[in-house]
Amino acid sequence: MAFITLDRKAFHHNLNMISKQLQSRDKIALVLKDNAYGHGLKQIAQVASKYGVTRAVVRTIDEAEQVRDKFHYILVLADTPAVLMPAYCFTINAMEQIKSFPPGSRVELKVDTGMHRNGVPPHLLHHAFEKISKNGLKLEGVMTHHRSADEMGSEYFWQRHTFESVKREALMLAKRYGFSKLRFHSANSAATFRSHEGHDDMVRVGIAAYGCLEMPEGLPQPDLLPILSLWGEKISQRRLNQGERVGYGGCFSADRQLQVSNYDVGYADGLLRTASNRYSAPGGEKMLGRVSMDNCSFVGEADQLLIFNDARSYAHAAGTISYEVLVGLDPRLPRKIIE
Repeated sequence: MAFITLDRKAFHHNLNMISKQLQSRDKIALVLKDNAYGHGLKQIAQVASKYGVTRAVVRTIDEAEQVRDKFHYILVLADTPAVLMPAYCFTINAMEQIKSFPPGSRVELKVDTGMHRNGVPPHLLHHAFEKISKNGLKLEGVMTHHRSADEMGSEYFWQRHTFESVKREALMLAKRYGFSKLRFHSANSAATFRSHEGHDDMVRVGIAAYGCLEMPEGLPQPDLLPILSLWGEKISQRRLNQGERVGYGGCFSADRQLQVSNYDVGYADGLLRTASNRYSAPGGEKMLGRVSMDNCSFVGEADQLLIFNDARSYAHAAGTISYEVLVGLDPRLPRKIIE
């Protein structure tokens, strides 16, 4: 059966790089949403916890429940509890959502500083604090999200400037409405490495921790290491003669005699079909024909084939980003931690 390996040493290397950039391990809030970017929620949580990471960010309550014993602080980004769940902090993504939280809920307010996706507009900050207080919620933090920290241009800077203004107003409002010391955070992976400034009380790092951060030329290029490798097990092999075709539609035609093997991984496992006939594995084995639901073919005879050890390389062949490749990996694929 196809399987995934996770390199513990590479993961520790990345966390060390992040800690050095922040000058603190305690500021790391590891983003574990969507099965830890496809790496395996429980596996990554276990390794991160042993390393010393105490903060985690998840998407849902179900994810939070699976790792609740591993972290002191867990922020839920996109779920609303039906009953009081004091173990977690919950994100307020819109003004109208405030009334949905049970009284006594620990919450953090998201402010829209330019992403124009989720969050309360800065000019409604006072109104938001008033409603949070009126509904009996415990406001612990104020956050935002950068839309272009991984791109050249001024947008990162004016968003950060806007958030600095939000922070000043939030501190005054916190005193007025009796909220204790607020936690501020805005930096994602790209913002973490773009500057030593703007790290606030913590940073939410995802793709950098997993070693697949991509920054354009001219911005800092941290020496991060991908930690996930996808492997396929050989199902069958055959000799392909010149002119014979492979797979659905026969979109690959052999120009010479080739030894070809078929492996037990396909688009049902998350291997994007758009890379068909355009990708070569790390060992140089060329993909032949279309990726099928449960199969893909490569030149060679290996019993186990390393399909990729850097999701960015497969993503480039597929015309997408590493995030999509990683989160699309089937959660049922076995995941093994290696040293």
